[in-house]
Amino acid sequence: MDRTREGRAHLRTSAAWPILISFVSHLLTPASAPGQIQPIELEGLIITGTPVPRAVGTEAAHVTILEGDELRARGLARVTEALAEVPGLAVVQAGSYGSVTSTFFRGAEADHVKVLVDGVEVNQNGGSIDLSGLLLSDVERIEVARGPASALYGSDAMAGVINILTRRGKGAPQLSLAARGGSYGRQEWSADLHGGSADTSYSLSVGEVSSDGILAFNNQFKSTNLSGSFFTSPDQVTRISFSGRVGKRDYHYPTDESGNVVDRNAFTYGDDVALGVEAIRMLTERFELAGAVRRYAWDGGSDDQPDGPADHQGYFGFTSLDSFRRTSGDLRGNLWLTGGAVLTTGVELEQEDQRSFSESLSEYGPSSGQSEYERSNLGYYAYLSAEGARWSWSAGARVEDNQQYGSFFTYQLGGSYTYSRTHTRLRGSLGKGFKEPTFFETSATGFTMGNPDLDPERSQVWEVGVEQRLEGTGAEVSLTWFQQSLQDLIQYTYLPPEPGGANFYNVAEARSRGLELMAQVPVGAFRITGGYTYLDTEVLEAGFDEGEGAVFVKGEPLIRRPGHQISLAAALALRGGHLAGNVRWVGSRSDRDFSGGSAVPVELPGYLLIGLGGEINLLAAAGRWPALDLQLRIENLLDQDYQEVFGYRAPGRAFLLGGKVRMGGGG
Repeated sequence: MDRTREGRAHLRTSAAWPILISFVSHLLTPASAPGQIQPIELEGLIITGTPVPRAVGTEAAHVTILEGDELRARGLARVTEALAEVPGLAVVQAGSYGSVTSTFFRGAEADHVKVLVDGVEVNQNGGSIDLSGLLLSDVERIEVARGPASALYGSDAMAGVINILTRRGKGAPQLSLAARGGSYGRQEWSADLHGGSADTSYSLSVGEVSSDGILAFNNQFKSTNLSGSFFTSPDQVTRISFSGRVGKRDYHYPTDESGNVVDRNAFTYGDDVALGVEAIRMLTERFELAGAVRRYAWDGGSDDQPDGPADHQGYFGFTSLDSFRRTSGDLRGNLWLTGGAVLTTGVELEQEDQRSFSESLSEYGPSSGQSEYERSNLGYYAYLSAEGARWSWSAGARVEDNQQYGSFFTYQLGGSYTYSRTHTRLRGSLGKGFKEPTFFETSATGFTMGNPDLDPERSQVWEVGVEQRLEGTGAEVSLTWFQQSLQDLIQYTYLPPEPGGANFYNVAEARSRGLELMAQVPVGAFRITGGYTYLDTEVLEAGFDEGEGAVFVKGEPLIRRPGHQISLAAALALRGGHLAGNVRWVGSRSDRDFSGGSAVPVELPGYLLIGLGGEINLLAAAGRWPALDLQLRIENLLDQDYQEVFGYRAPGRAFLLGGKVRMGGGG
């Protein structure tokens, strides 16, 4: 690594932090200005993918909006349950409730998607993220934007963005309490308080999901989330927002690397904290200045002690501790030009730190390892977008100046046009995304050697789409075709090309292409939504992998990505309640069997999942008396025996029964 360049980058980012803090402090000081800031309303707007909110129906990329109230009304409890129904996404859970859950965007890798919670990135370094602990109890909305968004968000937004927005309070204070329980020892509860006025909004929520698991022993899971947000406008030209989230997760697993149920005390754990503050001020009628400081911290690890006095052969115990911190600051200006155009320029500073410790117990004696890493990044970006009566377009570019891998350029282009006579909208976009290497891949020492010369992984993606609204019926249909190339994928090799050399190199390459179909059709009192995904993936360069059992096999599809998926959901509004049902079919996909020590190709058969749910109001709010609702949910109605990862059985049929109490806020 160029130590001179590294030192210059460190000095630049160190000097920039006081400047950013000074700007944010200035923004937080009330003052008058010629312009007047507009309140943020999510209804009819999309805030993911461009620097300023834009109207639904003007976005160039394929974006899906999931409303929190609708998801909870159907009985869903976890974010991954909602994402599994989104076309273009494949959600893979490695077994029971709480096991590692990954999302593949259009066939890309699981660490190629950026996940935001109220604007705070919750990926760890190099993009890795486990979505199993994210709950829906405090979610206002989830926006799923497909396609590369690194021109705005930087690293990790290589194939898409999942933006989770927690509840915004409005109106009179309202308190709700919910609890339910059922199969596999599942217990779920949540409490939420929110309210607000024209210039102030607040929300506080806590929720927990737990289960005894589906396996014979040592399969407990618990996830607890506490979140809160506060919005205020101290004057007509300033808006300030604060958000915070604390999560705690524990998962016990008795399975070995092949899925065999053998271990009675192994578990993983993790605690995370996400904090954000943002201030926006109109300095003139056309110019807005925004500053934000965000912090994400994660502490966790794994623990697998000896199962008993007889467990002392080979490697019989392991513990690990990891601590990760990301602090970022973003300063941008938005200038409203003529013709509905907005020019955004900004700079983002980021500092990442990680400390790790591990200890192995074996018949040969204990061994331990520890490491400490850090790196800084300075990103410059510009974005130009415009909306008209029939058309919209956008163009963005970003240059990263990273302490570790140097400079990197990304871009994003898109546009849409609506033919009003037939209510047809055409749209298209293309762009380049990237994902930074992990600390371990660049800096590991000991038995495994990192490669400081690694480049980021990168993607090139284009898509075209058509949307048709059937006037007078409320029906909408959209069709999207995409193609995505994945290049410079980082791979590990046990035998370095040079003795004592690095074990990681940019060598693999793959591509994916496919079709996403979505439809929304009201039929009488029913509201029906559906989606279909066709996905074709292929490994173009296998890199160091050899043989048919390798994870990357040239000419073969990427593993665990189904070629076909169908989802269908229907809701029926009733007097004093509603009924909801969903069907999800996932086609066959390739995987690997690691039980014999080497990977053997296998094919996982397709499966069909049916869920039913309902809610009925037992008591209406009256005076001081709260409203009381009864809830029922049935999952995997047909009790399908299926696996999303070979060797790891998924949950069977499950029943959940509970209720909800609502007080205040008009009942």
